[in-house]
Amino acid sequence: MNSRPGGFDALDRQIVTALTANARSSFAEIGAAVGLSATAVKRRVDRLRETGVITGFTATVKPSALGWRTEAYVEVYCEGAAPPRRLAEVVRNHPEIAAAMTVTGGADALLHVRARDVEHFEEVLERIRVEPFIRKTVSCMVLSHLLPESPEAGASHAAPQGAGAGSPGHEEG
Repeated sequence: MNSRPGGFDALDRQIVTALTANARSSFAEIGAAVGLSATAVKRRVDRLRETGVITGFTATVKPSALGWRTEAYVEVYCEGAAPPRRLAEVVRNHPEIAAAMTVTGGADALLHVRARDVEHFEEVLERIRVEPFIRKTVSCMVLSHLLPESPEAGASHAAPQGAGAGSPGHEEG
């Protein structure tokens, strides 16, 4: 992340919090909530984007709506010291891997896998295991989400009425 000229103050934090809760909020809506004009909010959002604090705006989609009804976390254990760059190459080849990270502890990496069903998950796991440097995997199937409003659960925030023009996720011509 780039350095943040001018710092990151309490208003920036409130703006980021508002955008995290609903990225479709208009600058006017955010301004009303934090006590700034829409123009001032836009300037701050632009600065936060330029400095790399805000990296983008996304839509969160319920995985089951896309047919992904099975979910698991997979610990990956490698032979020797597999470089993170090599692990990243492998996981990019599997569209079912929603997230991947190197971790501390016994495992070398942790994968968040989504699949259509258990049979599909098993096929994904077999594809991962054929990599020559993978020694073993340990899987934990997700039964339910205890925080269903979290992005990991595929939660989404409803867009407020009238969201669109003038909101951070909608550029104006």
